[in-house]
Amino acid sequence: MIRTWLRAIRLRFLSASVIAVSNGIALAFWKNKQIDLSDAILTFAGVICLHASIDLLNDYWDYKRGIDTATRRTKFSGGTGVLPENLLKPGNVYSVGLIFLLIGTLIGMYFVVIRGIMIALLLGFAILAIYFYSTSIVNLGLGEAFVAIKGTLIVVGSYYVQTSSIGVGVVYVGIIMGILSASVLFVNSFPDYQADRSRGRRTLVILLGRQRAVKIFPWMILCTYVLIIAGIFLGYLKIYSLASLLS
Repeated sequence: MIRTWLRAIRLRFLSASVIAVSNGIALAFWKNKQIDLSDAILTFAGVICLHASIDLLNDYWDYKRGIDTATRRTKFSGGTGVLPENLLKPGNVYSVGLIFLLIGTLIGMYFVVIRGIMIALLLGFAILAIYFYSTSIVNLGLGEAFVAIKGTLIVVGSYYVQTSSIGVGVVYVGIIMGILSASVLFVNSFPDYQADRSRGRRTLVILLGRQRAVKIFPWMILCTYVLIIAGIFLGYLKIYSLASLLS
């Protein structure tokens, strides 16, 4: 059962949020030469809960709309398949998704109290976007844009929790993380093309068409590498960041 729930929250994809938080905290350490460990741990916990929430709620709504049942499963497919395979009950997945959203919100409220309005704005965006992601945002073809913004704001928010400030450099690094996060969603949309289209979902791959979308994906990855190299020359990144080019 535990393994099934770990599959439902897409444990592998949680790493995207973990990396984004790590980037924000690393930049804060670079600036202040120290971090608040307890706030760092709470930041990881809150972001992971919010990420798990959006994955669970997305699975629930995709199942209710029949998208998951029409999807031919591949290792790049969106969704987890736990509901079509009857491994979990839809109501339980929805409830646990809301519980994770509540926990993430409570942690966020703590940071609102100690850090103020900026965290309140970030938290408000997160709550609304998470709840409406599967029912509205994706249907408008804005899934990749949302994920890109989310990745950027996680870096910025994690940095702000530690420093109570925002600089151009942290936003720059956040944009790199956002593009990488969006590229994951983008590539996962290819095997789901027919199922999404048949159920009225408008992903970016559907809007562009598969032929054009295939040509765009490599440019998304190349863009992040160019930004990393440029970031070093601009002083936003350390020279050690070149190690990421090995990926």
